[in-house]
Amino acid sequence: MPIKIYNSLTRKKDDLKPLKKDSIKMYVCGPTVYDEPHIGHARSAYIFEVIRRYLEYKKLKVTFVKNVTDVDDKIIEKAKKVFAGEDLNEAVKKVSAKYLEAYHRDMEELGIKRPDKEPKATEYIGKMIGFIEKLIERDAAYVSDGDVYFNIKKAEKYGKLSGQSLDKMEVGARVSSGENKRDALDFALWKKAKEGEPLWDSPWGKGRPGWHIECSVMSSDILGDEFDIHGGGIDLIFPHHENEIAQSEAAGKKFAKVWMHHGLLTINNQKMAKSLGNFITIKDFVNKYHDLDFLKFFFLTTHYAHPADFSGEKIKETRESLERIMIFLNKSKKEVCSTGHSHKKIKEIEGLRHKFEEAMDVDFNTPRAVACIFELVNIANKKMEDSGFVCVAAATIKELLLFFGISPEKGEPGGSADLEINTKIVERNVARQNKDYALSDKIRVELESKGIILEDTKDGTTWRRKI
Repeated sequence: MPIKIYNSLTRKKDDLKPLKKDSIKMYVCGPTVYDEPHIGHARSAYIFEVIRRYLEYKKLKVTFVKNVTDVDDKIIEKAKKVFAGEDLNEAVKKVSAKYLEAYHRDMEELGIKRPDKEPKATEYIGKMIGFIEKLIERDAAYVSDGDVYFNIKKAEKYGKLSGQSLDKMEVGARVSSGENKRDALDFALWKKAKEGEPLWDSPWGKGRPGWHIECSVMSSDILGDEFDIHGGGIDLIFPHHENEIAQSEAAGKKFAKVWMHHGLLTINNQKMAKSLGNFITIKDFVNKYHDLDFLKFFFLTTHYAHPADFSGEKIKETRESLERIMIFLNKSKKEVCSTGHSHKKIKEIEGLRHKFEEAMDVDFNTPRAVACIFELVNIANKKMEDSGFVCVAAATIKELLLFFGISPEKGEPGGSADLEINTKIVERNVARQNKDYALSDKIRVELESKGIILEDTKDGTTWRRKI
């Protein structure tokens, strides 16, 4: 079955047909590094990590590129505040370096691989200037008092990605103060230098590039004039991605075949913002909930294209759901599994794996894929006497969890550090035999306070760590 992807450009699910056999070139808009990464960044990065993993699971060679915007208005403003009085050029470098390091740190904590290429805007200034020169030569851009603007009238079918009508956009459009453009909808490719800001030499004078130009230049330079997938958040469709298409096609490039956009993350049905007090960094999440697997599992339960609403209650539900899986894996390891079953094929389990793949094949439907894991857990729990089935089911579940970057070893006992716990369990068993239920309950409560959950079964007492 071919992989189908909802293409924002065609507004339907298209079969993924690689431009080059068995390989995919994918470009995703990356972070603007001016602050600590938040859980919205985590969702975006995790979505495309899962997509990349699944394409590789399907034996496709993926070249994955994600850019870094390391100079823009937000970074400059942060530099002015944090490093007031210092040279602004150096301050901008400090800000972008600090928060790119923070982004890398948090992505590593999430188990997200680095992209194959991670170009920075400041590394591509020369090539951006060359790209702009080509647009000017083609009469698709013009110079105006040190600025360079894209001529929107030269963009055929402008609005085809966002569905916007150029005629309707022009109604009420105004040229802002300080802008010298011919049409209110024209957008900046190059901005004339302002006093104290980072700047580079160009044929039109000192300045810096506009935001939209960087992605067109970096993607085509690394992946070629046409590539398979361009991704980002739904908030980037207009104007950013629309403008990327306009300037790339005006430069004679075919650009991206498939456009993928993910829904945005809200907090208790509100947009995340520091002014609202609901701004949650990835570091904040770890400090409160301890484990980023809960966040990733929460992301999986909503289709990537839909908005996701975060709340403490939903993380609690996610934690409980993940715990159900871990309880089964713990039982399978402690009670029935041996080494002889790990590669045995069982038709019912293979059928559920096939359902898992079918879900992912149709626009990477992770909620349905996760449902297949729970279905397998439910079936295996009813067949605990069938050690072969249970062990193959457990091995399959672990494999699928690992595919999603979720550790299947949570809560499983093992190692010398568990000696104290096992000693306490023996003490409790002796207390129960002596009908000293007060001591038995005291030991259980003591272990629970340390995150250890006891389970009394017909074969004795087992334990697991609370996740």
